[in-house]
Amino acid sequence: MKALNVNKAEFVKSAAAPAQFINSSLPAVAFAGKSNVGKSSVINRLLNRKNFARVGAAPGKTIHVNYFLIDGRLYLIDLPGYGYAKVSQAERERWGRLMEDFFAAGLFTLGVMIVDARHKPTADDVTMAAWFKSAGCRLVVVANKLDKLKKSEIEPNLSLIRETLDLPADVLLIPFSAEKGQGREALLAEINNLL
Repeated sequence: MKALNVNKAEFVKSAAAPAQFINSSLPAVAFAGKSNVGKSSVINRLLNRKNFARVGAAPGKTIHVNYFLIDGRLYLIDLPGYGYAKVSQAERERWGRLMEDFFAAGLFTLGVMIVDARHKPTADDVTMAAWFKSAGCRLVVVANKLDKLKKSEIEPNLSLIRETLDLPADVLLIPFSAEKGQGREALLAEINNLL
């Protein structure tokens, strides 16, 4: 099976309600992360694009479940960021319900959760990791912003992330830099394994 051509990427739709979720036989990779963790930058780096997933000046720009079709063979799903955006309580609750519905529907094959390599994961991160684990699909955790760490900080920080999120040994934790491209090949390899 030849590797995914990530240069063939197209936006398909934004789903604002469960009825709009895509139910397909194609593999689907769901990306989630805190609003300011650089999720769009990770997706853009993965696809070798500058502004494919919109990089917002203000965090919290992704407010729906966004679907992209990659190479006609796989869906990339960009989930709303959580935990930061300055939005009303009602809007936050709407996002929460949308996410709960999304996870309950189980319409994805691999979860990619993005955390900040520099910090201990937040309570929201722990909740998100639990949602992914309860969905029963494979999970990969991407520790972004690696380029902001000193070499001596990398291992202890990765250990702290693994421990805080209570990641089983078989969950891959990828040190990643959307800025420099580190970790891109490892993440791409995991995605290609789905084909």
